[in-house]
Amino acid sequence: MGDAGSVVPAGWQRARRIARVAAIGTGATVAATVATGGVLLGQARQARRTIPMAEAPPPRCDGTYGAKFPGPPMTMVILGDSSAAGYGVHRRRETPGALLATGLSRRLRRPVRLHRYAVVGSLSVGLRPQVESALEVEPDIAVILIGGNDVTNRTPPPLAVRYLVDAVRALRAAGCEVVVGTCPDLGAIRPIQPPLRWLARRWSRQLAAAQTVAVVEAGGRTVSLGDMLGPRFAAEPTRMFAWDRFHPSAEGYAVAAAALLPTVLSALGAGQERRATAARGEGVRSLPEAAHEAARYAGTEVSGTLVRGRDRGPGGRWAQLRRRAFFAVGAVPQPGPAADSPTLEGLA
Repeated sequence: MGDAGSVVPAGWQRARRIARVAAIGTGATVAATVATGGVLLGQARQARRTIPMAEAPPPRCDGTYGAKFPGPPMTMVILGDSSAAGYGVHRRRETPGALLATGLSRRLRRPVRLHRYAVVGSLSVGLRPQVESALEVEPDIAVILIGGNDVTNRTPPPLAVRYLVDAVRALRAAGCEVVVGTCPDLGAIRPIQPPLRWLARRWSRQLAAAQTVAVVEAGGRTVSLGDMLGPRFAAEPTRMFAWDRFHPSAEGYAVAAAALLPTVLSALGAGQERRATAARGEGVRSLPEAAHEAARYAGTEVSGTLVRGRDRGPGGRWAQLRRRAFFAVGAVPQPGPAADSPTLEGLA
């Protein structure tokens, strides 16, 4: 997700213009168009007042995890925006980078050296300098979480996707495996009210689907994060949201990391064997079909595949959908004094 300061479209004129186009497209009257634009503008202002601005930076999580294990460390980099940086938590063990590095080291039984280049507030255009820094450490695996700020700032999806593709291609050309957690569903954010919430959900899913198509074509894998946390956030907002009611809490990040870890392992050739019977919704699709289905069902992995030795069919590139079991990535801090004691092993 993005920084709290860009929760809603950056320009009020842009929000009004989008509302006007939508209204005209459905045959609405000019009066309805103006009313809709006014509602969106009012909700945008209210969301800005409700959600605090970003304050202190997230904790640094760089270091070697699982140092007790033998062998040379594997290098992992995490790129993207505040959701990749772990904004909203206070301890490095609670950040998605630390959770993924810890889970990876435990399952590979080897050390993992983590470098975090994600920047709070970053848009997809900001991936280039992050990638350039990441390539200097010769990473084995890169995890990218990006898209929330592109939605709130209304970056045209083709432009946002182009920057993401450039990042994936540069990393793959260097021999680095890439896993992208696609744009989260901003419609799950409680302070954003309908109809702005409905627009945010539609924009989020459109970008997530476009990201999936582009990333798989570029040789990476995607995991749809979507509204994975939405139902639990609605039921337990004080537990699942961070203090700003916009970013995930420590438990929220743990859920996201648990969804990403199986695909990270699979990208490295260390995933579990496929089950004899596929889960409902799994299987081979054309890439566009797979992307749209993944955008609707959070936790779905999409990767390229072959059918009869060919990577393309009548509908374009073939893609494999998988609904992997979530892997535990560490204990979730509990309220009270115990939260100050370590809950994850292998930290440097």
